Amino acid sequence: MQKAFDFLKLIQENNNREWFTEHKSEYDLIIKENKEFFNQIYSELQNHDNITGMHISRIYRDIRFSKDKTPFKPNFGVGYSRAKPMLRGGYYLQVEPNNSFAGGGFWAPNKEDLFQIRKEFEANTTEIQQITSQKTFLNYFESLQGEDAVKIAPKGFDKNHPAIELIKKKQFVVKRKFTDEEVLSADFQKEVILTFLAMRPFFDYMSEVLTTNSNGESIV
Repeated sequence: MQKAFDFLKLIQENNNREWFTEHKSEYDLIIKENKEFFNQIYSELQNHDNITGMHISRIYRDIRFSKDKTPFKPNFGVGYSRAKPMLRGGYYLQVEPNNSFAGGGFWAPNKEDLFQIRKEFEANTTEIQQITSQKTFLNYFESLQGEDAVKIAPKGFDKNHPAIELIKKKQFVVKRKFTDEEVLSADFQKEVILTFLAMRPFFDYMSEVLTTNSNGESIV
């Protein structure tokens, strides 16, 4: 990862098309090395989960509707998809100087899934509270995250419900940050895998919520 880090630092300092064009051959070599690293994680994940896809993020930014007109992302990212519809949630890894993390969950659930999750939390939060209070979960993620939320109770939900802050969420994700030293260490790949595996109780629970009704019968 040292070469990738060094290149990303240079992008931060030279985020323009002219510089990138001059260093495109160097970028191509780094992408090849990154893909090998990401593929190794994919193979290891397959030993523990049913992964159906890997998506390596493009470094080119979509600047059409952004105030930030810099053309390149200062990071390398990869996502791993689980086998839908029965397995929900997804894994994501971002490598960026001073901003690296492994995360996953439900970043933008569709309307139907979001309603199903909210109805589950309205009925019972015992399981999600047990999962997010487990020692392993706390060691890796500290808390269930997700910055996006509605300001008032969603339509049809009691604003005084004990779990209303959880019900108001529109994102349900977990994230573990890595220091630059951790990313560049020999154990980084192992730690990424362990972090992804620590998500599984959360993923398994949410998959059950989204694929069964209140009687435990399949709805997919």
